[in-house]
Amino acid sequence: MSDALSQVYRWAQRFSRSAAGAAILLFAILKIFDLTLSISVQVTIALIALILGIPHGAIDHLITLPQERKSKFITFILIYVLIAIVAGVGIAHWNRIGFQLVVLMSSLHFGFGDAAYANEWKDSEGSKRKPFWVVLTYALPAGFLPVILPLTDNRALTALNRINPAISHWSGSLTIFFRNTTLTLAIICCLVLAFTKKIQLAIDLLFLAALSLIAPPLITFAVYFGCWHAIRHTARLVPKLPKAMSQIENGSRSAAIRAAIIPGLYAVVGTLGLATFFLLFGPRSLSYGLLWSTLVIVWSLTVPHMIATARFDFGSFGKR
Repeated sequence: MSDALSQVYRWAQRFSRSAAGAAILLFAILKIFDLTLSISVQVTIALIALILGIPHGAIDHLITLPQERKSKFITFILIYVLIAIVAGVGIAHWNRIGFQLVVLMSSLHFGFGDAAYANEWKDSEGSKRKPFWVVLTYALPAGFLPVILPLTDNRALTALNRINPAISHWSGSLTIFFRNTTLTLAIICCLVLAFTKKIQLAIDLLFLAALSLIAPPLITFAVYFGCWHAIRHTARLVPKLPKAMSQIENGSRSAAIRAAIIPGLYAVVGTLGLATFFLLFGPRSLSYGLLWSTLVIVWSLTVPHMIATARFDFGSFGKR
């Protein structure tokens, strides 16, 4: 494989770790001096990060059916949109249970998606893929750390109340159980990866654990979604897009990355437009604020996105 393609994956690792490291350092310093960011500032940062993360999931139609007949392409789009609408209506109507399902679904999607990124990086180098036990050991804590820990943090209550009071007590009486289970799983898996010399994966888990424990809940998810998962998924898009690969063949890493980002930018405008419409004219369940409306749309799109990318994720876990 081209060295330029391998460099795309390496860039994604450096970018995501740098973003997480910057957030960890910033909030560690703020904590030392007993300073905090207002919830309004946190909501604004979270909204910006959501916007940054939207393009990575907006071109499933290009990578799932790149050369199929027009009729199949249209059918795929219609089914995709229908699933998103059903999911969006469900989340907006049944706020709490919808949120609980999104938490579980997103955790698994994030973890296995990031594990697939690690294996596809190996493919780009012509190296042997990681065995499935390593994938599983990494994927579970990698997905649950940046989701469960922030949502079970005492600081999450204010943020969730600001977003939508109906989801503020999403975990009920199991908050401590979920938190301790996630931390225990992360510690065990990190030690296993370290002792079996999967050092880079162990380092990833340390970054995610530190981010989830130090940064405020909204900031943790914002940095993870927009600057970690989305960036790594963008790297995975490059070998699946002919235009991006043509730039790789020319040895241009930056042009290849742009080719993977630009096709999904339309979704940013569409999402913000829909979110603003629902905020102004939608049902009461979507009227808590622009962030909640945007979250409902992003979550609803995540359902078909997860289905569409699952075969790529699990296709990278076999031997090669």
